[in-house]
Amino acid sequence: MVVRDTDVETWEFLTQFKAPNLPLQTVKVTQPGVVAALNAGLAQVQGDIVSITDDDAAPHPDWLERIAAYFNCDSRLGGLGGRDWIHHGNKLEDESRLIVGRLQWFGRVIGNHHLGVGEPREVDVLKGVNMSFRKQAIGQLRFDERMRGTGAQVHFEMAFTLTLKRAGWKIIYDPNIAVEHYPAQRFDEDRRNSFNEIALINLVHNETLVLLEHLPFIRRIVFLFWSILVGTRDSFGLIQWLRFLPSQRELANKKLLASWRGRWQGYKEFRIQNSEFRIQNSRI
Repeated sequence: MVVRDTDVETWEFLTQFKAPNLPLQTVKVTQPGVVAALNAGLAQVQGDIVSITDDDAAPHPDWLERIAAYFNCDSRLGGLGGRDWIHHGNKLEDESRLIVGRLQWFGRVIGNHHLGVGEPREVDVLKGVNMSFRKQAIGQLRFDERMRGTGAQVHFEMAFTLTLKRAGWKIIYDPNIAVEHYPAQRFDEDRRNSFNEIALINLVHNETLVLLEHLPFIRRIVFLFWSILVGTRDSFGLIQWLRFLPSQRELANKKLLASWRGRWQGYKEFRIQNSEFRIQNSRI
């Protein structure tokens, strides 16, 4: 269990926690952000499988049993995820989607992990609240520390799972491997349902950097044009800006500018990383 050094309530709870049949190892983390916390936890993992969930989620009683069965039956399985049933107070999000965790050819990412139904299937991306990995597949891989944000660091799991997929490992989503998710208040710049310019810039930067690194050259070009001209309802391009301008007015302008700034910053970082990589290779 990874606990931040400033999380007084959790440390107080752990001093009183007693479960003789459930040995609990705690890892203290002092650096902000989910990436640092996850990497601190990964550094201490000793078993063959690592299963990850959030502090605002409650796995179903058969969660670990189902996960173990999957990894035991398929040696090529590198990552496994499932549905997170989201609760908003007394309201449960119970819609259904068949398309989950897919990266479309032009760069649009479809999540829907909290709405997935149907048979188990291979996916491209898992969701951080409910994901498990084979230690052998992870190897020395760690969550990307370039992900911006002081808390959520949105899209950190996309970088991780796409790397495993490119290495030839299967990534499976099964809605029956489930957790109950009670989204907690965030105390960083990303406050979930309210607009924050820095949070949106960080989100788009992270997405852009990850996709440019994982898409082939032609698809990178298509992605950049699509994201700037079209975009999504979260990260605007021109068409989405025109769509929401009548209802959101000035807010739509802010979202468009923040989205474009995030794209530009992600693109710049990608170019810098590529330049450094080429320089290093030329010296070998």
